[in-house]
Amino acid sequence: MDGAIDINCDLGEGFGVWQLGVDEELLQSVTSANVACGFHAGDPEVMARTVRAARERGVRVGAHPGLPDLVGFGRRAMAISPERAYQDTLS
Repeated sequence: MDGAIDINCDLGEGFGVWQLGVDEELLQSVTSANVACGFHAGDPEVMARTVRAARERGVRVGAHPGLPDLVGFGRRAMAISPERAYQDTLS
């Protein structure tokens, strides 16, 4: 181990013009970011904007997938196929 510390944060949880959190400010302090995808939070435009902003700052990007469950914030049990999970994460 090289002794480096990864400072990570979940980002990209807004919808359209509605913002949740202070993603731009957080990207100045983190080394990696999990971008919401799968529609428990975020939307395709917010995902793309968040990934672009992270890359511009040299922040590593990971996926923070969730079930298509806005009311339960992706935490309720839902039966979906692996193909649907894949498609939702890429959307």
